[in-house]
Amino acid sequence: MKQTFFVLCLLSAAFTPVYVGVVFFGFTPEHRCFSPGVAELSQRCGWTLVEQLNHTVPEWDSHGAAYSSRCSRYEVDWNATGVSCTDPLGSLVGNRSSVPLGPCQDGWVYDYPGTSIVTEFNLVCEDSWKLDLFQSSVNVGFFIGSMIIGYIADRFGRKLCLLITVLINSVSGVLVAFAPSYTWTVIFRLIQGLVSKGGWLTGYVLTAEFVGLSFRRTVGIIYQLAFTVGLLILTAVAYVLPYWRWLQLAVTLPNFFFLLYHWCLPESPRWLITQKQNDKAMEVIKRIAKGNKKQLPSSFQNLKSEDENGEKLKPSYLDLVRTPQIRKHTFILMYSW
Repeated sequence: MKQTFFVLCLLSAAFTPVYVGVVFFGFTPEHRCFSPGVAELSQRCGWTLVEQLNHTVPEWDSHGAAYSSRCSRYEVDWNATGVSCTDPLGSLVGNRSSVPLGPCQDGWVYDYPGTSIVTEFNLVCEDSWKLDLFQSSVNVGFFIGSMIIGYIADRFGRKLCLLITVLINSVSGVLVAFAPSYTWTVIFRLIQGLVSKGGWLTGYVLTAEFVGLSFRRTVGIIYQLAFTVGLLILTAVAYVLPYWRWLQLAVTLPNFFFLLYHWCLPESPRWLITQKQNDKAMEVIKRIAKGNKKQLPSSFQNLKSEDENGEKLKPSYLDLVRTPQIRKHTFILMYSW
């Protein structure tokens, strides 16, 4: 039983990159407009980086502090002959205060040694909203997937649902790493959202159903602590791999090992009982008891195979509001979320 709980906690830790990975995948570094000819002029004049920024990047004043402009540049020809190294703008236009400003038509320069989806697809200035859309697509997937996959887990079993979500999550995660454009990145990220949160919740349900009522709170807390451990691991991996595509691959490929759960993870005996598969439920219970070196209580002997002819419980969304007690719990949880 401890082994089963441990492998499910690994699943919880692996969910972290999907949930909060945008912090690293979508990192927005300091940036400024790219101006053709500036690098060559800076090299000719022997400027330091600070001198180059002071001479070539517009600034505005905010509460007494100057900030270099990230979304506009001087509309001058830095390739012109006779540009002064001490006062380049003065030699080009005469009056520095009247230099026209324009948009970043030639892209941006990023002060960052690695890459992120922001630096690769230039999700800054007027396109900065696309970074929010990138994460919103995951959240939309969470919302839809949590409802659909919950039903699938009740209808076809926790184990099968878990394996399907792991497979889709792994494949879509690899596709994110190789996405040729921003649009495809968002699409594959949406697919990840559709299955990853539902898969995590399925693991949570399995964890709760494997133990008795007195242990559910404890295993639930530990399952979520595993998520926190995954956050620490993600931070360390992101520090080593500052390139978002390599980082995406590094945190996605281990998910394929979870497909081995087909052989080492049992189905929930509680679900099997609701489906009148009592013989299979008894096999799982006996295996758990043997692993825990415990004797089965006599009450389990009542699970006879002839009871399997009864009516199976069919899941329905109406079950969330069918009785007053369940209805109260449903509304409380919806409000809390």
